[in-house]
Amino acid sequence: QVHVVESGGGFVQPGGSLSLSCAVSGTTDGIYLWGWWRQAPGKQRTIVAHIRRDDAITYADFVQGRFIISRDKAKNTVDLQMNSLEVEDTAVYYCGAVDGRFNWGQGIQVTVSS
Repeated sequence: QVHVVESGGGFVQPGGSLSLSCAVSGTTDGIYLWGWWRQAPGKQRTIVAHIRRDDAITYADFVQGRFIISRDKAKNTVDLQMNSLEVEDTAVYYCGAVDGRFNWGQGIQVTVSS
C-alpha cells in the first residue's frame, strides 16, 4: 500500500510563490511516476507536472516555465515550486504516485487572490 501526504499550499497574492511537498511512503518500489494534479471548482482534475522513474519531467502547457517539480529519492518526496502564480492557479492540488494505479493524497488548497 502506498501512502501519499501533501503539505504546503495556502494563500498568496498574484505574482507570488508557494511550495508544495509530497511525502510518499509504504510499498514504494513499484512506483514509476510521481506528479502533481489540480482541480479547480467545477472542473476536472488535470495534470500540472509529473516526473518518471527515469527522471523525465513533463509539465502542462499552462505552467509556461513558472513551476518546478523535483524528487528527492532518498526522502521519497516530490516537491512543486510554484512561481509567478496567477488567479487561475487557484485549485486543490493533489499529489499522485502511480504504481499501476493512482495513489492520491488528500489534496491541499492553493488560493491566489488579491
